[in-house]
Amino acid sequence: MRVVPALVAIVFVAGAAIFLLRPRMAQAEMLRVGDVAPDFSADAILGEQTVSAHLSDYRGRPVVLYFYPKDSTPGCTKEACAFRDGYVELQNHGIILFGCSIDSARSHRAFAKKYGLPFPLLLDPEKKIARAYGAENGIPIIGLNRRITYVIGEDGRILKVYQEVDPATHAATIIRELGADKKEAIPAATVTPPPPSMPETGANRPAVPRPGSDSETE
Repeated sequence: MRVVPALVAIVFVAGAAIFLLRPRMAQAEMLRVGDVAPDFSADAILGEQTVSAHLSDYRGRPVVLYFYPKDSTPGCTKEACAFRDGYVELQNHGIILFGCSIDSARSHRAFAKKYGLPFPLLLDPEKKIARAYGAENGIPIIGLNRRITYVIGEDGRILKVYQEVDPATHAATIIRELGADKKEAIPAATVTPPPPSMPETGANRPAVPRPGSDSETE
């Protein structure tokens, strides 16, 4: 009689494996260096505010567009806080920064407020931006964005693609490779000034999750 439960278990495991692997084949194709960056117009959360973001407005400036799976999860929090901590260097060199996931405005707002994020989080509930940039369905079954970052050059073409991302060090890598860690700076402009109520000092910022506590899919 024990044969039947064993067979059921085997069928269940095999079916789960097929289900898990099948969606990966449907992932959108990522862009390559030299491709024209797809334009987008979307609302974005900046602190407590909702602002409009249009990629075309930043032609002539480098843009860092990073996709991440989900607000407030360990790896995504590490990545966002690392960009937060390096934001002044990016800003001082005229580099525009956007984060993007499929989370709601409420989720983005809570995430930005809790960790004092000074840059816009794009709203992409229908995955239009993610699909255009090949970030859609990065985590199968639940359909979250893959963790990938694009650097868009001043000419509107993809300058760099970061597929293998360490959330804790990714921002520092980009800052170094774009030369934003150098002392010389150029005048910069942001999408809109951060709300006055946003934390600006390290003492006011929630701690980044410790290494080893990240249970999120990297």
